[in-house]
Amino acid sequence: MLLELDDHATAVAQARAAGRRRAFSVNAVRVLLVVAVLGSWELAATYWIDPFYYSKPSAIWHRLVDWFTNGTSQGSIWTQIAYTLEEALIGFVLGSVGGVVLGIVLGRSRFLSDVCAPFIKAANAIPRIILASLFVIWFGLGMSSKVATAFILVFFAVFFNAFQGAREVDRNLVNNARILGASRTAVLRTIVVPSATSWILASLHSAFGFAIIGAIVGEYSGADKGLGLLINHAQGTFDSAGIYAGMIVITVIALLAEWLLTLLERRLLRWRPPVAGNEARI
Repeated sequence: MLLELDDHATAVAQARAAGRRRAFSVNAVRVLLVVAVLGSWELAATYWIDPFYYSKPSAIWHRLVDWFTNGTSQGSIWTQIAYTLEEALIGFVLGSVGGVVLGIVLGRSRFLSDVCAPFIKAANAIPRIILASLFVIWFGLGMSSKVATAFILVFFAVFFNAFQGAREVDRNLVNNARILGASRTAVLRTIVVPSATSWILASLHSAFGFAIIGAIVGEYSGADKGLGLLINHAQGTFDSAGIYAGMIVITVIALLAEWLLTLLERRLLRWRPPVAGNEARI
């Protein structure tokens, strides 16, 4: 018995050591890849291509340092980040709630889904840039028009996943619950929503990125502050380093949001057994 326990402990220790070695190797290759790309870009912009059009990593770094120490042409960089982030967060929350509620309702009602299907498909087919322009006319240059654009992008991303998740619920579970006397509300709360949670959470990972895109597109169409306005101003002055710097700031925000959503997903889905091959996902 003691020998078996020792063998198990040894196997666990070896597995952990192998995992640490693999993580180190993966991170080392990532760092080398980033260094190679940035180094090649810096050399190319210095000796072969025109940095006025393509910029270079050193110029982008200097622009970021200048923004965070001296501010931007539109004011403090933190003000621009906070404004865009507020628009994206409000649009993300409203769009997620609306998409989940309507997706589950239509997913559980075939009659309503058949009635609404052509209208939802038509609305989803409208180019978002056109809607952003209309929202600026309807709601003005303030935050409302950007929130509306973010809402539209998030809503459809979440809606279709919530709809499919509600449709994929095991019918045997639902039938057994009704046989035992569960009401429609109880079935929805205890079976449908938990079953659709993984679908919904999967959509939220991309939905926050859509929320940021919606805020940026709205600011591009017309705004008095925000990261989209900052990038638009950099484009108007042919400041390629400023455009790249704005892209980096937006990317960092999106990655932080992805990390937080991943933590939330793990917490909410602790009840779910681990899936084989889970380590291979991106």
